[in-house]
Amino acid sequence: MNSKDIFNYLEIIEFQISKHKDEIEKLDQEIGDGDHIFNVLRGLKEANSLKEKNINEPVDKVFKQIGMKIMTTVGGSSGALFATLIIGMSKKYDNSLENLENISNMFSEGVEAMKIRGKSNVGEKTMLDVLIPVAIKLKEIKNEKKMNLVAEKIKKVAQEGMLSTKEMIATKGRASFLGERAKGHIDPGARSSQLAIEAICNELIKLEENL
Repeated sequence: MNSKDIFNYLEIIEFQISKHKDEIEKLDQEIGDGDHIFNVLRGLKEANSLKEKNINEPVDKVFKQIGMKIMTTVGGSSGALFATLIIGMSKKYDNSLENLENISNMFSEGVEAMKIRGKSNVGEKTMLDVLIPVAIKLKEIKNEKKMNLVAEKIKKVAQEGMLSTKEMIATKGRASFLGERAKGHIDPGARSSQLAIEAICNELIKLEENL
C-alpha cells in the first residue's frame, strides 16, 4: 500500500457512490435529514483534492491529511465520524507489516475511534452495523494470502451488515425520533459504507484476476 493506492481507491469509491446518489438520498429522506449523500460526496471530493500535493507522501501522513480535510470541510455527523475513522487509521499504520495485517489493524483502530466518538455500537441502525463486522472479519482473515478470497468475504459481511439495518429501530441521529417507523428502511450511512467497501473489494478482485 502506498499513497497512490489510497487516492486510486478514493476515486473508485467516489465513482461508485456517485452512481447510487439518488438511492442514498431517498433512503436518507425517508429516515434522516436528507443531506448524508451530499456530505459523503463532498468529503470524497475534498479528499481527492489532496492528491497532487500528497501523492508521494508517507501513507500515515496521507491518511491524517485526508481525515483533517474532511473534519474541517464536511458538515453533519457523517463528516466527523468518517474523519475520525481515517485519522484513527493513520495512527496504527506500520510499514513493517504485510498489507492485509496492516490494513486490518488500521481499520480496527479507526472503527474503535468511531465507536467512541459516536457513542454507538452494532445494532443501532448506523454505518457501524457495516464497519464493525468488517473490522472483525478483517482480523479473522488477516493471514489469508489470496486477496480475491479476502475481498469476497468482506463484500459478503458488508452486504449482510447493511441489510441488517432494515428491520432495526434507530437509537442515534434523526432516525431515532421515528421509533418503529424507522423499520423497513435501510440506514443510508450503512448503505454508503457498504458501497465504498464493495468498490474496494471489486477492484482487488479485478487486480487479482489480472495477475
